[in-house]
Amino acid sequence: MVGHKVEESYSALSKEQMSIVEMPLSDPPLCISCCPVNGDLLVGCKNKLVMFCLKYLVINPDFSVLDFERSLILHIDDVIPAEIALCAGYVAITTELDVLILKLKSVKKGADDTELCAHEINAPEKLVNEGIKDEAPSALSSQFESDDFVICQKPTELLGEESKLCGISVTLESTRLNTEDAEHFQVCYILYRRFTPDLSSFVFSVEETKLHSLQMLPMYQTGSFTTDNRKTAAKKELLSLFCFFSLPHVGYLYTIGNLVELLSTYQYSEKSEQAVLTPQFLHVITSNSLQCFTVRCSAAAARDEDPYIDTTVKACPPVSLDVCALRMQLFIGLKAICHFKNHIIILTKADTEDITERRRPSRRLLSRKTGSVTLKAPSESESGWNLYIVNTISTIQLYKEMVDYSRTYENSRTESCIHLLSEAHLLVRAALMDPGLIESEEEEELLASFKESCALLGDCYSRFDTKDYHLSLPYYKMSDLSMTEILKRVDSEEDRAQKYEKGFIFYLNHSLYEELNEELSKESAAKVLQIFHLAEPNQLPHVLCSPCMKNVCPSTAMEYLQKVERIVPTLVVTLTKAAMALKMGDLEAYKHEMDRYTETKLAYGFIAEPRLLRQQRRGQVIPTELALHLKETQRGLLVASVLALYENSKIELEEANAYFKMLCGKNDDSVPQLLVDFWEALVVCSQGEVLQELLLKLISQYVWRLSGMQYPDTVPLKTAEDLINSSDHYGLIFPWVIFMMSLGPQSDEVYPEDLSKLQSLLCGPSVNATSVLPFLEPLLEDSNAGLSIHVLCTTRMGECEKSIDKLLERCPEAVISYAQHELKDENRALWWTKLLPDLCKRTRCPGEDYSILISALKETLSVVAMELELKDFLNVLPEDGTAAFFLPHLLQCSQRKLVT
Repeated sequence: MVGHKVEESYSALSKEQMSIVEMPLSDPPLCISCCPVNGDLLVGCKNKLVMFCLKYLVINPDFSVLDFERSLILHIDDVIPAEIALCAGYVAITTELDVLILKLKSVKKGADDTELCAHEINAPEKLVNEGIKDEAPSALSSQFESDDFVICQKPTELLGEESKLCGISVTLESTRLNTEDAEHFQVCYILYRRFTPDLSSFVFSVEETKLHSLQMLPMYQTGSFTTDNRKTAAKKELLSLFCFFSLPHVGYLYTIGNLVELLSTYQYSEKSEQAVLTPQFLHVITSNSLQCFTVRCSAAAARDEDPYIDTTVKACPPVSLDVCALRMQLFIGLKAICHFKNHIIILTKADTEDITERRRPSRRLLSRKTGSVTLKAPSESESGWNLYIVNTISTIQLYKEMVDYSRTYENSRTESCIHLLSEAHLLVRAALMDPGLIESEEEEELLASFKESCALLGDCYSRFDTKDYHLSLPYYKMSDLSMTEILKRVDSEEDRAQKYEKGFIFYLNHSLYEELNEELSKESAAKVLQIFHLAEPNQLPHVLCSPCMKNVCPSTAMEYLQKVERIVPTLVVTLTKAAMALKMGDLEAYKHEMDRYTETKLAYGFIAEPRLLRQQRRGQVIPTELALHLKETQRGLLVASVLALYENSKIELEEANAYFKMLCGKNDDSVPQLLVDFWEALVVCSQGEVLQELLLKLISQYVWRLSGMQYPDTVPLKTAEDLINSSDHYGLIFPWVIFMMSLGPQSDEVYPEDLSKLQSLLCGPSVNATSVLPFLEPLLEDSNAGLSIHVLCTTRMGECEKSIDKLLERCPEAVISYAQHELKDENRALWWTKLLPDLCKRTRCPGEDYSILISALKETLSVVAMELELKDFLNVLPEDGTAAFFLPHLLQCSQRKLVT
């Protein structure tokens, strides 16, 4: 019994035992459904649905049994379910002409710790049809109904949130025994649809117009569609969910997972008896035939799995693709159908009933009252029943047949060929999404068929004149075919006089732009040149810049370019001609082309086609032969061109750094001067974090050269004076720094340009001195050059007292010049609070710098005498000083007071 403690029943187990689970119901069951995902049961009764959850009971470590627990009751007013379906928390209900789909959403307990054991959803309003409010949308009977006429409601379709307006209230009642561990639910409305009886013919009865074959189809996530040979274990995670139901002459397939949408509508050629849905097909039986239709479940599931599947990298046939009938097999007296994998089980009966009697009209049968229909009880001796198991054709074989059949459409170049190959593609895609597909030869064969179908679709979109020609690119990519192989497929066509369609040109254009790691042979490259010369001659310069065209004949390319130049003369054509001339070794022709424009205009040409300077192979930026030649002959143009590429987002900063290092053959941490030239040019136009990064790079490089006594490998493109005049970030060098540098001859351990540039940066407004300080450690203070840098840095950090100490210790000659420039405004007081006391202290001990210090002291006293009042001036003078030394300055201070 459900809910009883079954552990005691299995205390003494025998080797063979049959277990029966009994589930009592308070109401007579009308229909039942089992969830294909977790095995839960749903039983439909009048005005309610009862859910039983499957449980695994562990009796002991070696033995476990299955049990069911009645967990939830859905009370649905005025609804008598004809069919129900349960899958992964979704519940579908049909009456004779109504469909309602709900989702049971798990929720936590309320904030006030009250349990949500019962949750009622009441529709805010009910559907109104011509002023008559529906009392029960799920039933046709109303107060106006009588034996003489029937009131039919208006057909309705409500999706998502709108389905709440259906007027059907749902109340949840939790019935779990253990309420603490019980899962709590609330109801979300997914879909409501109401049909009307088909009264186009008086011979139809209710039995011939009601809904049938309600079912839900789950599709599982098995990983993205990669076309390589990597093996991944299939995980049975629900990806998409579909719901199917059918009228006698029309079937409806909805997706109800991530999006609620009608995918397909199926029109039957005759009245259907029953239908079953699989991930690949829809099988329908009529009284005399078994019909098979295509479905779009795999196309919708593929987009649920990868919302960005419709790109230049991947593609999938659209969900809106028209459905088609694959085949029809004749049977006599088909009554029921079900399926298991590739097996279709059908039940037939040779019916000898009088046809005219069976089709006799009866107005009473138009009533939806179930009591008005009586069924004939089968006789015990009734014969004519047969059971058939039909093994459907394998996916691979059917795929091959469809491909073979598609070849009949190739010459006509119609959409029918694309449609048929799309059907074949979806067939294989659906098979690959089967979680039961394990690593086997079948999987390998399916993957091979998948790639082949992509190649065939790529052929169609590249050769046919279709509006979706751009799909040639993603399908060819998914086929794993190389560009050479695809060119051969085009060459193999019998009709050699055909023109190249937009799809093929689109594929070639994008493939050549994407810089694939494939080098075309000389013959294939010549073929590509010929194709573009005929189809899009203005693209020839860009085609020639692709790494794939490395083996192209330069003389042939030059001939084509000359023809293009007569029509459209551009900078890119000129630069490409120069590159081809260089490749041929014709320096005279190269110089002729490069001299046609100024360097500034040539830089704009490289913006239009960056691959003239750099190409990317296997993820690495490679300089071209033209770039290597510019490095030797026109370094300024090269730096200006790369700078233009950066400013126009054609190259990243790190890419440019790696590019210049590779261009100069520097594989270690050393920085070539050409890269320093690029950084210096880039500082002018940079801001924010990029600017600070560049400034630190330059300072680090300047310091490294100064401390390591190394010279640049090439002459810098710009001097310090050039940078000061062109960039706001390089400031005018302070007078006291210039004075320090003039105190003695510079030794040969420093490069004056690097020193001046470093001093200029520290004198500029943009450097963050705190972040610069760690970079200055290799630079010693034992020379005026190093001392000037350290004093500049400490001064920028606001540590003027520390700077004064450094100068008094190592270069007292410059201390007054420093003070005159730096000790102003808020630092003015340092004249008498810092500099004057320090000079007085140092002059008490005569030494080598005594005369310099005395001179500095006199200059300091002159400044202080002009700044302070006489009383304050007396207070700052040393008590042990010589009166004769300070008297002139006291006189100066007092005379300034009298003048004032």
